[in-house]
Amino acid sequence: MGNVCVGKCKLKSVFIQSTSDTTGFCFQSQNLSVSSNTNRKHVKETSVPILNKPPKQMVMQADNVLQKKSEDDFMEVFTLGRKLGEGRFGTVFVSIEKATGKEYACKVIEKRKLITCEDVEGLRREIQIMHHLIANPNVAFIQDAYEDSEAVYIVMEFCRGGVLFDTIKEHGHYTEKEAAKLLRTIVTMVQSFHSLGVMHRDLKPENFLFLNHQEDSPLKIIDFGLSTFFKPGETFRDVVGTPYYVAPEVLKKHYGPEADIWSAGVILYALLSGVPPFWAKTEKKIFEEVLHGDLDLLSEPWPVISESAKDLARRMLDRNPATRIATGEILCHPWVKANGIAPDKVLSS
Repeated sequence: MGNVCVGKCKLKSVFIQSTSDTTGFCFQSQNLSVSSNTNRKHVKETSVPILNKPPKQMVMQADNVLQKKSEDDFMEVFTLGRKLGEGRFGTVFVSIEKATGKEYACKVIEKRKLITCEDVEGLRREIQIMHHLIANPNVAFIQDAYEDSEAVYIVMEFCRGGVLFDTIKEHGHYTEKEAAKLLRTIVTMVQSFHSLGVMHRDLKPENFLFLNHQEDSPLKIIDFGLSTFFKPGETFRDVVGTPYYVAPEVLKKHYGPEADIWSAGVILYALLSGVPPFWAKTEKKIFEEVLHGDLDLLSEPWPVISESAKDLARRMLDRNPATRIATGEILCHPWVKANGIAPDKVLSS
C-alpha cells in the first residue's frame, strides 16, 4: 500500500522505489523524444504519474453511484479499524464484521472526490470487474459494496501476508526457481483475466499480496481501479498505468491486452535483478527509456542468471506487441514450467 523497495541498486547504495496507490493512477504521456542516455548511477526514485485533467463534463452530485439500493447500512454491519493505505480516491482500512468478528479490507471512496462522470463510471467498472473475476482463486474477492450519502465502501478479502517484494526480502532465501513459480502464478492470472475479456492495465509488485504469512501462502492480486473490459481485436488509446511498468504501446496510445504481458515482464526482470529494466530520474525520461532504451542483460547480477531466464525476459519485453510472447507460450517455457529448468541457486540479496 505504501512505497515498496524494488531492490538495492548494484551500482550505488540507493533503493529504487515504486509509487503505490490503492486506486491506481491515470497519467498523460508527454511529447517524448530521446535527448540523452539515462545515467543509471544517479537514479533514486520517480515522481508520481501525471494525472489526467478532468473532462469538461462534470458530475454535480455523485448520488446512487452503485445504481442500486443498499440493503444494509455499512456502519451498522462493519466497524472500521486501522488504515492500511491511501490513494487518489480511496483509503483502505481493516474492516471488522460486527456479527462474526471476521476481518476484511475495505476501500472507502469519498463521494466528494468523484468529480467527473469518468470517475463514477470507473468506480462502477472496478466493482463490476471484481464480481466478474470472483471465481479466480488468485483475486482478492469482493465481499460486497455499500453506499451512503458520504461514501462508497468496497469490502474485500483481507490479505495479511504482505506485498510481494517485501515478503521476498523478509525471507532472505530466494532462487530463480522461486521467481519462476511466482511468475507462473502471475501469468496464469493474466491468462485467466484475458480469457474473460478483462485487461488489468496496472500490473506491478505493489498490487500482489500474499494471503497470509505461511510458506505456501497463495498470491493474490488487488486493485482493479484501472482495469477494463475488452473484445478481441479492440484497441485502446487512454494512457493509464504506472511509469516503470507501462508498455511502450500504451505510451503510443494504441494497445490491447498484450500490454499486461509487458508489465509482467517488467516484474520478472525486477524479481531477478532487484531493479526495473527502464528507469530514470523523471517521469518523462522513464517513458523515453521504455520507448527506446536498451534492455540490459549484461550488468550485475545478470551474468550469473540462467540463459533461459534471460531468454524469457527478452521475449516478454519485446517492444512489438505482435511478436511479444503470449501467455500460453510463457506457461510452456522451460524456465517457467513446474519442475522446469529454473535453477535452485540462491540469488544475491
